[in-house]
Amino acid sequence: MITEYIYSSGYQEKFYFNPGDTGFKVRIIVVRVFETKFAKIGVAICWDQWFPEAARAMVLQGAEILFYPTAIGSEPQDGGLDSSDHWKRVMQGHAGANVVPLVASNRIGKEVIETEHGKSEITFYGNSFIAGPTGELVATANNKDEEILVAEFDLDKLKSKRHSWGVFRDRRPDLYKVLLTLDGRNPLI
Repeated sequence: MITEYIYSSGYQEKFYFNPGDTGFKVRIIVVRVFETKFAKIGVAICWDQWFPEAARAMVLQGAEILFYPTAIGSEPQDGGLDSSDHWKRVMQGHAGANVVPLVASNRIGKEVIETEHGKSEITFYGNSFIAGPTGELVATANNKDEEILVAEFDLDKLKSKRHSWGVFRDRRPDLYKVLLTLDGRNPLI
């Protein structure tokens, strides 16, 4: 996937990921699926969690469980903005739309960042969770403590459910060419 990152004042990727910088940046993001002894897992990080295309791409590549490790919290440019509930609902939607469990881990705590504009603070809101294949919350953490969440899924039953549900059988990729454009225009018209 190609994702454009626009950074706001106070946010410096280098404090959370390496390598990093500030300013406008275009990166190529590859959503990955890994074979483990337990399951095929799809892993995407950070900004990719907001895009349903990343989740769908991983499941189409065979992912049976989606993982989204992240560090998300308050916005340096708007300390009053709390996107925690929005974040959870979007991720639960990825699980339900693709009929797969999803594990969303998020850090807790605060960081103060020194920038050319002064100090900026971000409070990470934790609330890690595991969603089941219909998007239901199976396990949740709070916003203050480090916690370990555990859930068990029968992957064979989920595979059968995913196939019988029809969301993959009835896909119409020929109608989605507009998703491959930046301006939303259909390249066939």
